[in-house]
Amino acid sequence: MSWWPFGGGAKPALPPAAPGGSAAAAAAGDAAAKPKKKICCACPDTKRLRDECIATHGEEEPYCKALIEAHLACLRLEGFNV
Repeated sequence: MSWWPFGGGAKPALPPAAPGGSAAAAAAGDAAAKPKKKICCACPDTKRLRDECIATHGEEEPYCKALIEAHLACLRLEGFNV
């Protein structure tokens, strides 16, 4: 089973691995780099699903909580510290 539990839609892209560097060096480089997008424009797919679920079912619905976490994970992959 894939780590993306929300169907066959678009999955967030994983950041490329640092060429010839260690994981610690890659993490240090990611922390220093600024995100390329504004947070409001990052991860539109997970944002849309999250917002629709919250509007329909409420924030406490377990599926909505999973969508919220998926959106936060996507934002972290984009370089945001959330």
